[in-house]
Order: sequence, then C-alpha cells, then structure tokens
Amino acid sequence: MADSRVALRDAGLQVLFETELPVGLALLDGQHRYVLINQTLATFNGVAREQALGRSVAAVLPEAYPLLRPLLERVLLHGEALCDFRLDAEVPSQPGQLSHWEASYLPVRAASGEVVGVLVKAVNLSWQMAHERALRESEAHLRRVLDSLFAFVGVLTPEGVLVQANKAPLEAAGIRAEDVIGRPFWDTYWWNHDAALVDWMREAVARAREGQVTRGDVAVRMAGDSRMVIDFMLAPMRNDQGEITHLIPSAIDVSDRVEGEAALRASEARFRSVFDASPDGMALIEAPDRLVRVNASLCRIFGYRADALQGQSVALLLDDDHGPGHAELMQGFWSRPQERRMAPKREVTGRRADGSVVHVEVGLTPLPGAGVPQMLITVSDVTARMQAQQQIEQALREKTVLLNEVHHRVKNNLQIIASLLRLQSKHVDDPVRRVLGESRSRVKAMALTHQLLYECHDFAGLELGLYLKRLAHLLRETHLPSDAPQAQAVLIDVQAAESGLRIDLQRAVPCALLVNELVTNAIKHAFPNGRAGRIGITADAGPAGSIVLSFEDDGVGIPRGVRLGQQGTLGFQLVPLLAAQLDASIDIEAGRAGGARFVVNIPPAEVSP
Repeated sequence: MADSRVALRDAGLQVLFETELPVGLALLDGQHRYVLINQTLATFNGVAREQALGRSVAAVLPEAYPLLRPLLERVLLHGEALCDFRLDAEVPSQPGQLSHWEASYLPVRAASGEVVGVLVKAVNLSWQMAHERALRESEAHLRRVLDSLFAFVGVLTPEGVLVQANKAPLEAAGIRAEDVIGRPFWDTYWWNHDAALVDWMREAVARAREGQVTRGDVAVRMAGDSRMVIDFMLAPMRNDQGEITHLIPSAIDVSDRVEGEAALRASEARFRSVFDASPDGMALIEAPDRLVRVNASLCRIFGYRADALQGQSVALLLDDDHGPGHAELMQGFWSRPQERRMAPKREVTGRRADGSVVHVEVGLTPLPGAGVPQMLITVSDVTARMQAQQQIEQALREKTVLLNEVHHRVKNNLQIIASLLRLQSKHVDDPVRRVLGESRSRVKAMALTHQLLYECHDFAGLELGLYLKRLAHLLRETHLPSDAPQAQAVLIDVQAAESGLRIDLQRAVPCALLVNELVTNAIKHAFPNGRAGRIGITADAGPAGSIVLSFEDDGVGIPRGVRLGQQGTLGFQLVPLLAAQLDASIDIEAGRAGGARFVVNIPPAEVSP
C-alpha cells in the first residue's frame, strides 16, 4: 500500500493540483483517503486543504459519504470510469441543504495495471451558482455606488481600453455608455477634441501600465462642446499577486476652484499693485509686532531700505514719546481685531533713519482669515500739513485780533458820531433836534451791531434774539428816557430765543435799521398825548430756514392812505429800501388790540457756490 501511495504522488499530478483551476480536483487512495486536493475543491467542500489531506472522505464529508462510497468502490474494484454524473449531497460549505454536483471518478492505475486510487473531478453547481449570483449582486451594488457618486470613475484594461464608466461623466458629457465603452480611453469624447490632450492621456496610460500614478488639472470636453476643468488621476489596480489587472481613472470637477484660485491670484496681484504704488506708506504686520512687507512710500517716509525694515518691530519707527506705550496699544488691538474694521486714525510722531522727527497719521486695519493674525498699517506723512495748519491757525488768530480791533474801532467811531449829533442837537431848533435824534438812533443801532460782533467774537453772524433785546433796550433809552412823559407808559416787549436764530453779518445792519425805524415810528406816532401802550417784537424761525419778524402795537393805528415809501417821513421811506436789501417782504395789518402790525418775512441767505 505504501508503494501505491508513492506511485500516486509520483504520477506527475502535483503541479496540476497547485494550479488555480475552475474545477475541483482530488486524488484518493484505495482507502478513500485524500492524497492530493486542489484549492477549488476544498472551497467547494467547505474544508481547508490541510484538514482534508490524509483523512478519508467519510471523515471530511460525513453527510455525503453514504452516496459517494458505492461510486468509489465501483471505480476501485472494477476499474470503471464514471464520467459526468450528477448527484445531490450535503457538504460543510452549505450545511443543512443539498448541493448539486457534477463529477467524474476516474481510476488511477499503477505500472502493473492495478487500480490504486481515484482521480476526482467535481464542480459544486449550487456553490458556483450562489457565488456567481453574489458576484453579480456585488457588481450591481458597486455599480449603484459608483453611479451615485459625483466623482468621475472608470475602469480601463492595462492597454487603456475603457470597460466601465459611472453615470456622472456620461451625463456631464451628454453621451451614452455605448459611445465610449470598448474604445481607447484617449480616443473617447472627453479627450479627442485636443491632439495634445490625446498624447498626454496615451502617455499617462503607458505610465500607469508600468505602475506609475498620473495626476493633474486638465480641461476636458463636456456637453455642448463646453469645457470643464477636472482634477484627474490615473492609477494602476493590482491583484493579490501584485499584477496590474486594470487601470482606474478618476476625477472631480474643480472648475469653481480653478476660477476661485484665478480670482484670488488676480486679487492678490491688484493688492500688490495698490500696495506697492500707494502714495501713502503701507506695511503688513504679523502678531505681535513684526513687519512682514513694506512699500516704497513707507521706506521714503522713514528713510529705510525695505530689507532693513522687514522682520523688525514697528517700534523702530516711533520716537521716544510714543515707544513706551506702543506694546500696550498693539496688545489691545490684537485682543479684539474683529471688532475694529478700521482703527481711528492717530497722529503720532515717528523717527526717521537719520534720527529726524516726522509727523505721521496712522491707521490700522485687521486682515481676517490669515493663519497668523495680520493687520495692514497705513502711514501718511502729515508734517507739511501740520506746518501749514499751524500757519493757518496763526493767520486766523491774527485775523481775529484784526477783526476785533476793526469792529471795536467802528463801534467807537459810530458812538463818537452819535455823541457829536447829540451835542449838535443842543444848539438847534426843535424840528432839527428831532431829525438829529432820529439820525443818532440809527447810528446807535449800527454801533450796537459791531459791539455784539466784538463781544461774541463771531464775525459770521449775530444771534438775532439777543440782538433784538439789546436793541430794544437801546431804543428805550434813546426815545423814552427816564425824564420823558411816556417813560413809564410805553412798554417794549421782545419775545425771541437768545440762541438758535442767526442772521448773517451782511444782513445784520439792514435788519437793525429796519427794526429801529419800525419801533421808532411806533413810539412817535402810535401813542399821542401821553397815551400808554405796548410794543411787541417777536422773532421766529419760518419755513425752509427763513426768519419771521413781527412788530405789533396797541396804539391808535395807521391812518388811511398811508403807504410805505410814499409818505413824507424818512422812516417810512427807508423801510422798503431796507427790506429790499434783506430780500424781505413786509405785510401791514391791523393789530389784534387795535393799533398796527408789521410782519417781515426774511428769506434764508443764499449759499455761495
């Protein structure tokens, strides 16, 4: 029997059993023991090769052996070959159910012709069908997974022929699978519009066939002859033995990314152009205090070369007065950069490379999104501006002093004129004395204008309310002195806010004279024979910035036929002339308590272009 087993092993079948075959093979000795078995049959049986060798069929396939024993004995005892027979038997690979088998049992003879073993060729049809069904389901599942991806995925043969492609690249190109399957990949719709691209893909296939991976951004053709930029990769796929069996092309649409990168590059180029060409000094700073990039203007302002400033602290550019507090200011800025779009501009004193002082205005702008916190600093040289500002302020102070002196002298001169008129009135008759008194009243009204300008140090205009109250007091002293019969009988009442109602300097004097004439006229004519009464003056803001002045008395009223500018008195002739200088309108009405009422509407001043 030992010689029989040696003969079986020497039968030249050892190499055949080590070869991967789709058919199960086994060599049994006369006691139905496994001498050789290939991996395929071991898989069909559900028992490992190592566990089967040396053991009997009864031990390896206990459920099937009652069916197999008579068949094996026919071969061993009678030398009969049983070919392509079918049977149903239970094996460990499919426990609890019958497997469908197709098998052949062939006698193995020694040199003497004696049957010493059985060569078994078998296929587990049930296992094979289940395996093929599982493989088809797996392939279908894989296909569904691939078709659900947005990425472009395909399968090529090592020669570059496309055998599979998922749905995404087909739909993006507007083509069918049959339009590209079976064709060289470089000759498919996506690539064959560009000869250079075809050559690139052919070379990529050749490199992948040698085990290399190719990756790059390329523009491929899509539906409607449009172009799409994809991140493409072609990689080899190997089996368990390390052999390249297929090539896998894959890609994703990166058109938006490419456009974004192009826009970012353009934005960076514009930033660099603006940064470098800006007339103001500019520097990019990284936390906590390091100069990363400076432009030519900053170098010019401080007298440094760019390479001498890069990497240095900003404190290098500050003078001794601002240096000590610089670290604290920077720390405060970095602690809350997102809340300060643009730091308030600060005027500071810098120090040039040669030690001279430069006055600068500094602005800080945080730059979000950087890995290391960054900010943009802008620096404007304001030395010339500050010098000019100092000159302007000095000139303004000198002008203010001069204007003060002018108004003071004009007021004094007008008061001298008024005094001369008063002295002259002592040596003339009563009619002339009255005329001189009216002239003196007008001179005092003009003098009061200059006095208020001098007192308030505001030469652009007057607060009308305050001016009317002072003017009313002046008119009372002039026309109703304490020794006059009507001194206590006639009341002059002014209703106007002392601030907020301004009149420009150009119209202040005509307005003062107009008020003087109307009030003087009321004192002289509204209260004859010592009659008591009241003169009311009001000033209010009108529509669109206008001023409304109202003069009302409760005297005897204006006689019929009296018209402004047509009467013999100088006052009534001056009133319309003064109103014309103010561009004002005057309405004469009956007073609510008898008397007369004058309403003067002064339009807003025209703004010079």
